[in-house]
Amino acid sequence: MTTAALESKELTISFGGHVAVDAVSAAFHTGTLTAIVGPNGAGKTTYFNLLSGQLRVSAGRVLLQGQDITRLGAAARTGIGIGRAFQLTNLFPQLPVRENVRLAVQSRLRAGFDMLARWRTREDLTAQAQHYLELVGLAARADDLASSLPHGDKRKLEVALLMALEPKVLMFDEPTAGMSIDEVPVILDLIARLKAGGDRTILLVEHKLDVIRTLADRIIVLHNGQLLADGAPAQVMASSAVQEAYLGAKGSQPAAAHA
Repeated sequence: MTTAALESKELTISFGGHVAVDAVSAAFHTGTLTAIVGPNGAGKTTYFNLLSGQLRVSAGRVLLQGQDITRLGAAARTGIGIGRAFQLTNLFPQLPVRENVRLAVQSRLRAGFDMLARWRTREDLTAQAQHYLELVGLAARADDLASSLPHGDKRKLEVALLMALEPKVLMFDEPTAGMSIDEVPVILDLIARLKAGGDRTILLVEHKLDVIRTLADRIIVLHNGQLLADGAPAQVMASSAVQEAYLGAKGSQPAAAHA
């Protein structure tokens, strides 16, 4: 068995007397897209925060390519290949959209952050930034301030920032939340293309079942902070335990649940 790209082992976090994530073990491999679902308050986003370094674990470990990264914070994990979309919202709200993405490219290339110096003349950085904006459908707004974007376009910008960092592990937390029906296909198509590349590991917290069925190779279900189910989408959705966790009644199809 190949080494997992990302893995949690008995991952646990407690807030006071409440155990929000309870000894969750799961391995995520290159080339796969795993959807993490569960009822409201199941611990999905908290689990994401533990994997990305936003929260410190109470117990357990996080491994990246077999290396223990449990003690590393979010910035350090970003630097070694874990990208979390939507943790970068409005990185520089008073700078143009293109400049936000260019700075992410610059960060990946270790080009420094002196925005007023010679890096403004690096046409290759600007060209890369423009490329990512074209992928997410924001090329026409490249010169607008990030703060001026409507919510859906801010989500697209967040995806562009994530892509500009070129992480090996991509984490999307409800990527289509707040988007109009017309905007959703742009992001879903982008995630599908990233998956088709076969060289990334993708984790997705999502409550829209049509999105999950379209994109996921595997579904993990959390319930009360514990791992309730883990397997192929059809198998997991057919599980009576999963149906009962969502609706409190056996024999019904799981409803959409918020993170």
